[in-house]
Amino acid sequence: MNFDLIVIGSGPGGYVAAIRASQLGLNTAVIERESLGGICLNWGCIPTKALLKSAQVFEYLHHAEDYGIKVGKATADFDAVVKRSRGVADGMSKGVQFLMKKNKITVINGNGKLVSGPKVAVTDAEGKVTEYTAKHIIVATGGRAKQLPNLPIDGEKIIEYRKAMSLAKQPKRMVVVGAGAIGVEFGYFYHTMGTEVSIVEFMEQGLVPREDADISKELAKLYTKKGMKVYGGWAVESVDTSGKEIKVHMKNRKDGATETIVCDVVLSAAGVTPNTENIGLEDLGIVVDRGFIKVDDYYQTNVPGVYAIGDVLATQALAHVASAEGITCVEKIAGHHPEKIDYNNIPGCTYCVPEIASVGYTEQAAKEAGYEVLVGKFPFTASGKAKASGHSEGFVKVIFDKKYGEWLGAHMIGANVTEMIAEVVVARKLETTGHEIIKSIHPHPTMSEAVMEAAAAAYGEVIHL
Repeated sequence: MNFDLIVIGSGPGGYVAAIRASQLGLNTAVIERESLGGICLNWGCIPTKALLKSAQVFEYLHHAEDYGIKVGKATADFDAVVKRSRGVADGMSKGVQFLMKKNKITVINGNGKLVSGPKVAVTDAEGKVTEYTAKHIIVATGGRAKQLPNLPIDGEKIIEYRKAMSLAKQPKRMVVVGAGAIGVEFGYFYHTMGTEVSIVEFMEQGLVPREDADISKELAKLYTKKGMKVYGGWAVESVDTSGKEIKVHMKNRKDGATETIVCDVVLSAAGVTPNTENIGLEDLGIVVDRGFIKVDDYYQTNVPGVYAIGDVLATQALAHVASAEGITCVEKIAGHHPEKIDYNNIPGCTYCVPEIASVGYTEQAAKEAGYEVLVGKFPFTASGKAKASGHSEGFVKVIFDKKYGEWLGAHMIGANVTEMIAEVVVARKLETTGHEIIKSIHPHPTMSEAVMEAAAAAYGEVIHL
């Protein structure tokens, strides 16, 4: 019952922290109330990508003649698509089980709660409570779908992302409220599968409002072209679920105009909220701000021996952020001297079609930070690989500091750009300048050439424009 480290939660923060701790010689346990891998692996990152891939294949088949190939009429089996997604998630969860055994990590099933000591009290499925002690405890309980006051989730007519991944029947009409990554990904999936989709976003920038403004405009243009209805700068005033059909009443934030959308289901995609209730934080006096746990640079709370990582913090709610925080936290616990995480060099990826990837400052944010900027943009319409692949929509946009050539940010929209953004992350980590990117020979023909060309465009040296 005694461990060097106990991790509460086995998502991409928790299980990664546990594995790194085991590698460093710590006797480690993980407490999990559902399935190993957490929300990301079971109900988020992984199964949504499986759904999106099915939609992409379906879309490809509809456009096969564009590639000189004739096929019969393609139809989608919604149940089979959902089943495949769940199978992928289950397989990945089994993979985490294997990693726990391989690294000799004790897995404890149940609800974990901090108690004085500090210790962790675990309540199992039968209601039995067992206390476990450890020198160090990491809270990695993740997050859940955020509930909006005027959009109460009932799991039937108003649903959140978990339900959207496992609906028994495909709806004919859907309203997606919230145009962040969750909203635009599910919007693309359901639209491609044949559902009539409307996306409503409170922020005036519209789709993916946290991205660079040029990215938002491009995605809105492409989604509208696909046939989706996009409402940027609209507030959902109320939702009437009393009848067979659902009525979503909206108001334009700029001019006060009103509109009502009739649909079969509403997907609330307003982001995530931290799982910090009922886990003993108050009992130990752990400081919380607006629901998020307060920590230092190495994730220790104000209570010695208790740490927190992932979505329970006010950092970016991304799987790779949680993993990095877990590794950094554990290495510090083990007596190493890890480098603090640079939260301005975290890549963000959205897996709609076309994909979106970004890192660093947006153009507006860079100017607001006082930089004089050089901006380069290269459209995929000028990319031979993109044209040959039949995916010439989108562009790469790069932002440099005019004085020193520092790479301030990059923003991409197009096919497979989520695979391209790592180049920028590494280059910025190594303090690479724009001129060094221009002189780094990129292979031809590839989509990645657009990064080099965009950098060249910023300095007036672009060749293929």
